[in-house]
Amino acid sequence: MDSNVVLSQVDYDVVGTRPVRPDGVDKVTGRAQYGADIRLMGLLHGTVVRSPHAHARIKSIDTSAAEAHPGVRAVVTGKDLPQDGSPEVQVPGWRYNRYKSSNILAGDKVLYEGHAVAAVAAIDPNTAEEAAALIKVEYEELPPVMTVRQAMEPDAPLLHDDLFTDELGETADKPSNVAQHFRFEMGDLAKGFAEADLIVEREFETASVHQGYIEPHSATALWNMDGRLNVWCCTQGPFSVRDDLSQLLALPVSHIKVTPMEIGGGFGGKIPVYLEPLAALLSKKSGAPVKLTMTRADVFQSSGPAPGSWMKIKVGVTKDGKVTACQASIAMEGGGYPGASVAPAVNCAFACYDYANGQVDGYDVVVNKAKTAAYRAPGAPQAAFAVETVMDEVCRKLNMDPLEFRLLNASKEGTRRVEGPIFARVGNVEVLEAAKGHDHYNTPLDKGPKDGKYRGRGVASGFWFNIGFQSSCTITVNSDGKVSLIEGSVDIGGTRASIAMQAAEVLGIPYEDVKPTVVDTDSIGYTALTGGSRVAFASGWAAIEAAEDVKRQMVERAAKIWDTSVDEVEYVDGGVSHRSDPELRMTFRELAGQFVEAMSQGGSIIGRASVDPRGAGNAFATHMVDVEVDPDTGKVDVLRYTAVQDAGKAIHPSYVEGQMQGGAVQGIGWALNEEYFFNDRGRMMNSSLLDYRMPTSLDLPMIDTVIVEVANPGHRFGARGVGEVPIVPPMAAVANAIHDAIGVRMDALPMSPGKILEARWKNGG
Repeated sequence: MDSNVVLSQVDYDVVGTRPVRPDGVDKVTGRAQYGADIRLMGLLHGTVVRSPHAHARIKSIDTSAAEAHPGVRAVVTGKDLPQDGSPEVQVPGWRYNRYKSSNILAGDKVLYEGHAVAAVAAIDPNTAEEAAALIKVEYEELPPVMTVRQAMEPDAPLLHDDLFTDELGETADKPSNVAQHFRFEMGDLAKGFAEADLIVEREFETASVHQGYIEPHSATALWNMDGRLNVWCCTQGPFSVRDDLSQLLALPVSHIKVTPMEIGGGFGGKIPVYLEPLAALLSKKSGAPVKLTMTRADVFQSSGPAPGSWMKIKVGVTKDGKVTACQASIAMEGGGYPGASVAPAVNCAFACYDYANGQVDGYDVVVNKAKTAAYRAPGAPQAAFAVETVMDEVCRKLNMDPLEFRLLNASKEGTRRVEGPIFARVGNVEVLEAAKGHDHYNTPLDKGPKDGKYRGRGVASGFWFNIGFQSSCTITVNSDGKVSLIEGSVDIGGTRASIAMQAAEVLGIPYEDVKPTVVDTDSIGYTALTGGSRVAFASGWAAIEAAEDVKRQMVERAAKIWDTSVDEVEYVDGGVSHRSDPELRMTFRELAGQFVEAMSQGGSIIGRASVDPRGAGNAFATHMVDVEVDPDTGKVDVLRYTAVQDAGKAIHPSYVEGQMQGGAVQGIGWALNEEYFFNDRGRMMNSSLLDYRMPTSLDLPMIDTVIVEVANPGHRFGARGVGEVPIVPPMAAVANAIHDAIGVRMDALPMSPGKILEARWKNGG
């Protein structure tokens, strides 16, 4: 692996090193507890009855045979969810959300294959399955709409009779499958295109894809006799689960405790709730704890994929390569309910470029597929596939080096994005310069043909804005000089380590002396979900502030012990010192060791912080890829891949590299193989990991990484989130490499062998 760090500005004692992860032993020995591992006394097992149709009206549901089946303890349908105006709705400010509720259990219609219709709890899984098969649901099948283009047609079948388009802030007068159309613009678009010597305009489509996490969704609930609800689940955000359960079940958040288990991958797909409300309702009805776990087919058909999309991109440039105007229309699938990730798509589409005139339109469209969910920089990969492919075509027509073109037009500090924000200090230029100087880019490629195959090289850039949001942390100093760190951020990619490292750096103690633990919603202050590349930044910030609180209290404690003024004591180099008496000095461990004997001096020291930081710092990446294309079969092999990315400051470089490599691999799969494949009735035909083709180690080279460090001024150590942006450039980079190899522009994902052959035939190849 060609891994290095460029432009590093500051060296620290702990931050920037590569210690072992604190949860590693439990995970490699199998002792770590995941969602499906929970065992409670009297546990019942549940299963879900799901629709076989993509679009149908529910005429009746008969649960009597299931309820009478031996071993069955509870059956629930959509009628068991609180309805607007129900007497049990006593949560202040609660407002019934019909869309969210009917996605958990269908009301009068099912809107996708796998839509939950009923759920059963029984003494064992087999009994639950037997009872579920006894539930009789009578459907009136309706025609499905499966793509945004179909759904946007004026005569398309309607999913919702009460969905009226929010059209640029005005409500339409008749129902539609388009939930929202919004627009951002700046400058004078017509003037910008008039100034262009070259205009390239193309349309693109992408398919629904799965996040690819290995662990299926699982949730266990106990609705206790005291009215309190306890939930154990695999989730990226226990507080988000608590809030959703409060809304869906009309239960105050103070009555709900959510314990996040270890998580076997998520990438955004484990933010929404699916099973948790069902387990809770079944537990309430049965009086016992209930566990529900999805099958792999359930995961594919019933949880949220990344949305399919249709995009139209138009770019104008001068003959010297300066971008004069950018325009995009991006329509994305929300699935059966509104909420597609089209807003971040339009925000990110042209963010790598500095241009004066632009317009981007976004459309949130409902189709007969499962409600879509986030997938790592949601919306940005699809937008980048389209935009970066067009930019590559511009470079070809101008006979201009693609990285020189990007450097000429690169967004930088002071550049305004089309939706309004102005960049602070960012590393886009530095990333492009690092890519341009890399051995990969400067090594000539023999394009062939070789053994009848052609080779090509492609580059593409990508952007993600990153987020902050609320995080909380507490740090308790133990008498042996070690500290216990409590946080609320679920650890997906090694964030326990990155949070502990920042605390250790502030305290001036070894990383090994910080013991981080992720806890439940009753044990820590509100903490937002693990997603959007926020944890190392925001929860790291909370750990920094909690550590500063510890330092302040340590100074106060030393002042009491030495019977001196607090102003005479300072915390420096992992210990406390008297400013005017050099003989008075205690290390962190020495001072902590006096706590047991000095309880009269103030008791335990516990640092606390709850923050909502701004200045998350934007992230940029540029990827380079070499491919080999067999023109006879359409098969594409990836030969070499390099990812260059600005991390601000890599808190733990190994985990940063892992994020970069993982995002690139997922992007390669998205580019070449992965898609939800539906028949004409809206049924998914490849809902297994055998038929849904994700890349394996046999399909990939080593992903080389280059970490660029342009410090984020919004963070004490300069950190920027790193988990989202590495999935943004790969699809376009691969598409551009395919064009370089065989001269064919690919305008649809995935670029599977069949589609490549069709594109060649269409272009006379």
